[in-house]
Amino acid sequence: MNRSSKSVLVIDGSRIFRNYLSTHLSELGFEVLTGNSFSTTKQILEQRKDFIFVVSGYYLPDSPNGEVIDLLLEHQHKVVVLTGKFEQETRQQLLKKGVLDYILKDSLSSVQYVIPFAKRILNHQFHHALVVDDSAMVRNNICQLLESQYITTTQASNGQEALKKLEDTPDITLLLTDNYMPEMTGLEMIRQVRRQTNCNDISILGLSGSNDKTMTAQYLKAGANDFLHKPFNQEELFCRVNQLLNMQEATKALFKLANQDALTELWNRRYLFDTLGKSSEPRNIAMLDIDFFKKVNDQYGHDGGDAALIHISNVLKTFFADHIVARFGGEEFCIYYKGAFDKFCLQLDRMRRYIEADQVEHQGQAIKYTISIGAASIEASLDEQIKLADTRLYSAKEGGRNQLVNGG
Repeated sequence: MNRSSKSVLVIDGSRIFRNYLSTHLSELGFEVLTGNSFSTTKQILEQRKDFIFVVSGYYLPDSPNGEVIDLLLEHQHKVVVLTGKFEQETRQQLLKKGVLDYILKDSLSSVQYVIPFAKRILNHQFHHALVVDDSAMVRNNICQLLESQYITTTQASNGQEALKKLEDTPDITLLLTDNYMPEMTGLEMIRQVRRQTNCNDISILGLSGSNDKTMTAQYLKAGANDFLHKPFNQEELFCRVNQLLNMQEATKALFKLANQDALTELWNRRYLFDTLGKSSEPRNIAMLDIDFFKKVNDQYGHDGGDAALIHISNVLKTFFADHIVARFGGEEFCIYYKGAFDKFCLQLDRMRRYIEADQVEHQGQAIKYTISIGAASIEASLDEQIKLADTRLYSAKEGGRNQLVNGG
């Protein structure tokens, strides 16, 4: 299936369940097609093949023995099965055939499980898992399961190789690892990973078939987030992986709430000081703000002022994409730049001239504004650098605005 697709097919004999799922999945942004029988499913599949997944009842009027599930799997669709009663034999057969999941359809609250499942499928497309095991068969099996839920995978046969893969593949967000491997054990690798990366960037699931009862504790103390005994079934693997990724995403969302400006999505003052305040590396700092911003608010309203703030934030992101830009509050911004000070100042002045010539389109009106900038490059604390840049920003305003002051 196409990873970029946002189409879902819902098949069920109950109009109540179809409408319920269609409404909630549509609210998530999915295009939802529905059907109520084997025959309508067959007709739909002849016309469409781009479903990210399919939710289907097991028992339909013209499909009493799950024939519709076989049809969907024959067309290589990823299927979530709705079943009216739990039967261990049916469950095992479905999982063996390769369905994504199954849900007991005994009430609307049970069927509601499809909604968080759909959210996870969407988010899985932004995750990349590294699977580490010295058994190629085990690696391939785990990768196949993860890829069935749209998680991109990479493999490594030992801890040393895994560390190299992590270095070469910065977008990895999930690590699943065995322990007993040649060259470097999983536990040794986990300790090194935790020394080198932020704990919120990579979630780690330990895997082992060892009978050592202390293995779970060893993994958790080494830095793993969770542990799973081998052999395991796919449902348990998916539950553990989903829980880890839910927690990772929630943690990152909270971090953004605390450290990002809600309007401009730039970093805020807190992030700048907490992240860079203790660093002793050489750095350049620029402070800038919008000239006569109160007049922009008075003439175009606060929504016009917000449009100007969003505009300048996008310009800052463009001109300083590889550096750190923060909104200090109001119309004031800060740029943290690593590199030659003269190049920094040239880029700052290019940006100033660009903004002077540009305009913001807002509700049929063109908002024009300029900026004043103060820049500093001294061996001092971040707070002292910002104070000097702020003093130079004040000088730029006193000198007539729409200019850069970087010395004196």
